[in-house]
Amino acid sequence: MSDRAALLKGIRVRLVVFVVCLVLSGVTAFPLVHELHWAESALRALSVPEHLPALMGWIERVRRGLDTADADYPFLLYGTDWLAFAHLVIAVAFHGPYRDPVRNIWVVEFGMIACVGIVPLALVCGPLRGIPFWWTLIDMSFGVFGIIPLYDVRRRIKRLEALPVDTARTGGQCTV
Repeated sequence: MSDRAALLKGIRVRLVVFVVCLVLSGVTAFPLVHELHWAESALRALSVPEHLPALMGWIERVRRGLDTADADYPFLLYGTDWLAFAHLVIAVAFHGPYRDPVRNIWVVEFGMIACVGIVPLALVCGPLRGIPFWWTLIDMSFGVFGIIPLYDVRRRIKRLEALPVDTARTGGQCTV
């Protein structure tokens, strides 16, 4: 396998993993009420209330809030539907760098900027919405852990871009 093919394969594998995580993150925003009931039951079965009472208290509070919103103000959950949709749309954008990484590196850089933006958003909006600081740290971890594979993909794309293109095999056309 040539250096170019190996780099392209590594880029694509990392992009697929990133997109799968982005899609899962989005899809799980649709059934929040049911997921929170399931999570609360699972945490109780694992004796979490005895070991991490603050976590259990927060899960119970969020579940009660979602139950109330679902019963009395279901239109509020429409906002999380749009959040889910946004994740799915962003995931589709990564098809560009999958097809042509060098030309579409900007999508990867956009994703990196979004990951960085999660930190100030969580630090500002978390306290405004009454989110416990430890949960804000969990929210910020999505940006921290998201930027790692994207940074690696960007680095690999730059290496791919620097490789000479073999125009003899492609009839004089540049290909990735």
